[in-house]
Amino acid sequence: MRADRSALYRLLAERSAKRGRFTLASGRESEFYVDARLTAMSPDGLALIGPLALGEIEAAGWVPDSVGGLTLGADPISYAISYASASTTRPLRAFTVRKEAKAHGTGKLIEGPFRDGDRVVVIEDVITTGGSALKAAAAIHAAGGAILGILALVDREEGGRETLEQAGYAVRALARASDILPLLAGH
Repeated sequence: MRADRSALYRLLAERSAKRGRFTLASGRESEFYVDARLTAMSPDGLALIGPLALGEIEAAGWVPDSVGGLTLGADPISYAISYASASTTRPLRAFTVRKEAKAHGTGKLIEGPFRDGDRVVVIEDVITTGGSALKAAAAIHAAGGAILGILALVDREEGGRETLEQAGYAVRALARASDILPLLAGH
């Protein structure tokens, strides 16, 4: 498991992390940017993320029925976890939380096989302020889900974890900025 985590850190450093001047989704300025999708949407990234995330969910003692979070960042991670769980005794369903309810069709905010009463692990690609995870959690609560915790691919270590914990959520991350930054070229 340690080797897999190290491989994930390397992939994130090579593909997803950049130094420079960036304005984040939160509006904050940063000299470090992580586009987790570049890792999470690649075959080797998915192959690492699914089993590692499933192991992290088990290590946390969470026993969910489904996993999902705010589109688009959480989607590939949720699907990788669901796929990795297919051969276990507790397969997990994956779902997507829309940013806004559809104005047509069923008008749902949550898409996929989510069910009222599901025990859920909220998935996040990158935690900065925690805002996206809080938005997903609110939609899941409103739809009748019980949140066991929040699992991120990357915690930027900029206060988002603490915000989520203060809101009452247990938070885990597969990688932290401090795991990735030393691997960036020119660090």
